[in-house]
Amino acid sequence: MQIALLAYEHMAALDAVGPYEIVSRLPGAEAIVVGERRGAVRCDTRSLALVADAVLDEVTAPDVLIIPGWSGSEQENLLRPGPVQEWVRSVDRHTTWTTSAGTGAIVLAAAGLLTGRRATTHWLAVDWLAELGAVPVGGRVVRDGKYLTAAGVSAGIEMGLTLAATIAGDQTAQAIQLLLEYDPQPPFDCGSAETAPAELVTSMRALRGFIVSGRPAGRRVVSRGARDGPSSEI
Repeated sequence: MQIALLAYEHMAALDAVGPYEIVSRLPGAEAIVVGERRGAVRCDTRSLALVADAVLDEVTAPDVLIIPGWSGSEQENLLRPGPVQEWVRSVDRHTTWTTSAGTGAIVLAAAGLLTGRRATTHWLAVDWLAELGAVPVGGRVVRDGKYLTAAGVSAGIEMGLTLAATIAGDQTAQAIQLLLEYDPQPPFDCGSAETAPAELVTSMRALRGFIVSGRPAGRRVVSRGARDGPSSEI
């Protein structure tokens, strides 16, 4: 079972490493990090990198595709017509499972793969899903057919466990969870917009443009399927 993780500049580290840490431990898993170029790929903090051991045209039919989200950078190379979008659509024809963490769902939606499907993403980007034809729903992990999408960052771990249980059974997933001692006990009850203090939610919403696109206001919106028309800013 080949598991392909797409690595790209400014990806959120935990979006990538969280689910990878889970599914790479499945029996018979061959997990590979794929990039447009071989070598180190810098995450959003720029102080951490993952190593892409394969380029896009070397991985053509993975059983599982994982697309992490990003922060603090425009991602036109992911969301507009080009090699990454072509690769995502091509390998999706062969996958048993196509998954995302955080704003990775925006990449899938821009490729036209989530049109009319239920999906989730980081809470600051949920409305973007609707603009790209998906049906945004609440929840840490959302499944629609073979598509599994996870909410922001840490939810990718839960997506990985959900996928592990679906592929290899609850006992295997539970063993992986225990091995990793995944037992969240956060010091603050503010991990979602529903539980966080209202003033904190408001301040984070004001920074949405910068967090999502690296610009102080607005963000890039791509057309559904990322095939036609220029992007607009909102």
